[in-house]
Amino acid sequence: MTTTLVTGANKGIGYETARQLAAAGHTVYVGARDAERGREAAGRLGARFVQLDVTDDASVATAVKTIEADGGLDVLVNNAGVEGRQSDGGVIGAADVTADQMRDLFDTNVFGVVRVTRAFLPLLRRSAAPVVVNVSSGLSRTADLANPDSFTAFYPGISYPASKAALNMVTVQYAKAFPGFRINAVDPGYTKTDLNHNSGTQTVEQGAEAAVRLAQAGPDGPTGGFFDAAGPVAW
Repeated sequence: MTTTLVTGANKGIGYETARQLAAAGHTVYVGARDAERGREAAGRLGARFVQLDVTDDASVATAVKTIEADGGLDVLVNNAGVEGRQSDGGVIGAADVTADQMRDLFDTNVFGVVRVTRAFLPLLRRSAAPVVVNVSSGLSRTADLANPDSFTAFYPGISYPASKAALNMVTVQYAKAFPGFRINAVDPGYTKTDLNHNSGTQTVEQGAEAAVRLAQAGPDGPTGGFFDAAGPVAW
C-alpha cells in the first residue's frame, strides 16, 4: 500500500489530487492548516487528516511524528501555495510589491516546501519507491513571461512567478541530491480555484492530472523534470 501526503489538500487542486490518489488505492493524508476544514475534507474523501502548517516548524514536526507512528510515507505532494493578491482580488504588481509581501509568499511556496521535504526525508528514505511532487506553475517559465505573444505574458505580478521559479530550482537540486527518489515539478495549468479568485479556465480535475500522474511514478519513472497534463515542458 502506498501512503501519500498532500499538503494544502482541504480544497482546490490539492483536494482533487487527494481524491484521485485515494481512488487509485493510495492511503492519503490530507494536510491542512485549518483542522476543522481538513477533517471535513478527509472525511469526504475517506482519507486521513493531519494538521500541517508548512510555515511552522513545530506543526511540520508533529505531522512527521503522526505519519511515522502510522507506518511511514512513500509519496509527498507539496501542493500548499499562495498567490498573495490584494484585498480587492487584484494581482500585486511591480509598483506595489514589497519585500515583506514577497517574504510571506516565499515562506509558503518555497521555504515551506523545503521545510516539509527536509522533515519527511527520513520517512521517505525508508520507502521502497519514494516520490516527491512539487506543484509549480506555468508562470515560473521566464521565457514565456518575457514573450509578449505568450499566454502568460499578461501577468503583472512579481512574487508568485518568482517563488515558482525558485521552486523549480529547488526541485532540480533535490532530484540530483536524491537519485533514488522520483522528484518532479508540475504545472497544473490555469485552474479555477480560490487561489486565483476562481478566474481560471480549467477544472480542478484537469489541474490535478499532472500531479496525480507523477505521484504514481515508479522507480523507473522520470525525475528532475517539469510536467503538465500533456507531458514534459521546458523550464
